[in-house]
Amino acid sequence: MPRQLRHALALPLVLLLLPLAACSSPPRDRLAGDTPPRTVASVDLDRYLGRWFEIARADHGFERGCDGVIAEYARREDGMIAVLNRCWKDGLDGAGNTAEGRARIADPDSNARLEVSFFGPFFGDYWIIDLAEDYSWAVISEAEGRYLWILARNPQPGADFVDARLTDLRARGFDTEGLIYPEQWPGIAAVPPAD
Repeated sequence: MPRQLRHALALPLVLLLLPLAACSSPPRDRLAGDTPPRTVASVDLDRYLGRWFEIARADHGFERGCDGVIAEYARREDGMIAVLNRCWKDGLDGAGNTAEGRARIADPDSNARLEVSFFGPFFGDYWIIDLAEDYSWAVISEAEGRYLWILARNPQPGADFVDARLTDLRARGFDTEGLIYPEQWPGIAAVPPAD
């Protein structure tokens, strides 16, 4: 291949990869030490599927400014899990955003470790590190504790719920300072339907 043609083809590739490199710096490690967080012993995926409301999250670029955050999980025909994330920018009256992805099971023995992708072949860890017996709430992180979410089936689980989750996370070595508590819907009936 002529050198000029190689350079002409390489430039668009570099321009495509630059934004990815800029977005690839992960959030800070929120977990003390080098030991990955313990996941729950087992997850019944059929019970886990459905709608979750984001109660708290660690700061990261792809959800910046998001309120009313909802994640919905459903089975796909190919054996993977469909992921639909919705949020409203800068308040519940803001513009709605939707991101569709897919998840695969990384640990079929427990179903507690998944990998989620919203972009091509790139997958990120999604570890269920705490889960209510009745599947009414969950806490999600990953091996290095950089990402952290507190999820609930109810958009308004109350201050006692949040305090209990934070107390447990701190006991497990997580730094909970600076977590973001997005504005959330006053009730399930208030959530706008998906398009």
